[in-house]
Amino acid sequence: MSKPLIQWYPGHIAKAEKALAEQLKRVDVVIEVRDARIPLASAHPKMPIWTEGRSHLLVLNRLDMVSVTHQRQLKKWFMNGGHEVFFTNAKDGEGIKALLKAAQLAGIGVNERRRGRGMLPRPVRAAIIGFPNVGKSALINRLLNKRVAQSSNRPGVTRQLRWIRISEEIELLDTPGNLPTLLGDQEAAIKLAICDDIGQAAYDSVLIAAAAVDQFKEIGVPLHKKYGVGIENLNGMEYILAVANGNRYNGDLKRVADLILYDFRKGRLGEIALEFPFSDI
Repeated sequence: MSKPLIQWYPGHIAKAEKALAEQLKRVDVVIEVRDARIPLASAHPKMPIWTEGRSHLLVLNRLDMVSVTHQRQLKKWFMNGGHEVFFTNAKDGEGIKALLKAAQLAGIGVNERRRGRGMLPRPVRAAIIGFPNVGKSALINRLLNKRVAQSSNRPGVTRQLRWIRISEEIELLDTPGNLPTLLGDQEAAIKLAICDDIGQAAYDSVLIAAAAVDQFKEIGVPLHKKYGVGIENLNGMEYILAVANGNRYNGDLKRVADLILYDFRKGRLGEIALEFPFSDI
């Protein structure tokens, strides 16, 4: 199967990126949010520019979607590269207290420098940045312990940059999902689509579901238990055809594709990571 070409760059994101560059001049700490299932594919290529000269907290959200073993291996891999990671589940608030404490600690140096210049202390300014639908707004709501940021399982809900006061110590900049101008790495783009971290207008769901099935097969996900069809001698598209031609789906490929993607995204296929960067440790 040829790989699907994915490209999505709505005007509101282009506009927001320009506004972000201006607002970052006021930011002390960048909280980068990635998807724990695809911690490399969900890394924005401009992040080194956005974090330059600022404290950088790396958050891997959706910890409930990957195994504890996988979390441990990811943590070790990132630490070997010099990055501490914070695992969160923005849906139930797990990991939020540790992240909030780290953000507060990261800002201590800011006010120490201000005092040294004879200036009064001010709240730490932190920006939350990441791809669409990785859980940024849900994370803000958890940090505030109330709903102030619109949250949805749909990419592109946040459209404007805005500052939100978390406490007397922290102000947060909520940003729209940030996509690169060009998604040149199609392998990464496919993973973003499978995980619903990119708008659905960017891809054909049947092709993406087929690519997902190919990856599930490679890592040994027992799809036959869920859909009643073995995958041993089938590629992704052949598998979707086989399931669609069963008694329940009347040959409807899109219905089957959407179901497979939905089941994966909701965790109904189990704890499944799509990237294993630590395989060499």
